[in-house]
Amino acid sequence: MKDWTEIKAWRKARRSELIARRAALDRETRRHWNERITELLEQSFPMLAGMVVGFCWPYKGEFDARFAIRYWRQRGATAVLPEVVAKGSPLRFRKWWPGAPMAPGIYDIPVPAGTEILLPDAAVVPMTGFDTQGYRLGYGGGYFDRTLAALAPRPLAIGVSYELLRLETIFPQPHDIRMDFVVTEAAVYAADSGSLTPLDIARCRERAAHLLETRGLPRRHGDEAPGGYSSPACYAHEFPGYFGEPDER
Repeated sequence: MKDWTEIKAWRKARRSELIARRAALDRETRRHWNERITELLEQSFPMLAGMVVGFCWPYKGEFDARFAIRYWRQRGATAVLPEVVAKGSPLRFRKWWPGAPMAPGIYDIPVPAGTEILLPDAAVVPMTGFDTQGYRLGYGGGYFDRTLAALAPRPLAIGVSYELLRLETIFPQPHDIRMDFVVTEAAVYAADSGSLTPLDIARCRERAAHLLETRGLPRRHGDEAPGGYSSPACYAHEFPGYFGEPDER
């Protein structure tokens, strides 16, 4: 399959199928898988505790990243949520904490209202589907691919999904950005060399540390605004709510 029009139609059909498949999960299975993915994230990426971590709130049955975010925040991380600035532009990330002022963004998705703009050192990226090379199928807007391509240095990209959403290929195009890691309820995978390689905790930590060091991450924060972008970007689907932790900055 080489024609982009044909690939777009194929992706649209697969996207609908995968969203329906995910929505059909029973509550107990979803809870169990979310707990397992959260556990793998916490065990495999402890270094994120001192960094700025981007995440998206759960939407249409996506993995719920809030528990992992709470774990990292309690250990010194700063959480940021994406804000769509304009179609075809990079996402802007605003600081979030439980109790942060929120306002409806594009598609009525709540975003932090007027909080500090920061650039993420790492991003936990929801995936509608993923393939055996570590490429992500999203919702079709191309926002995450554009954002990851635009940020310099590029954040550590951790794609999260369920095994039943795995595809053989999404027919990746030049604009598609491969995840650095894929995390499912089954394992943490390194996405490189054209395949997904299961990693144990020690090897995952080693690889993550190497990628962060190679990219010069974590970045020095305090000089955030537009300068950290080199081109255009991502969109994130979230769902409002928070853990009830104390209001804090």
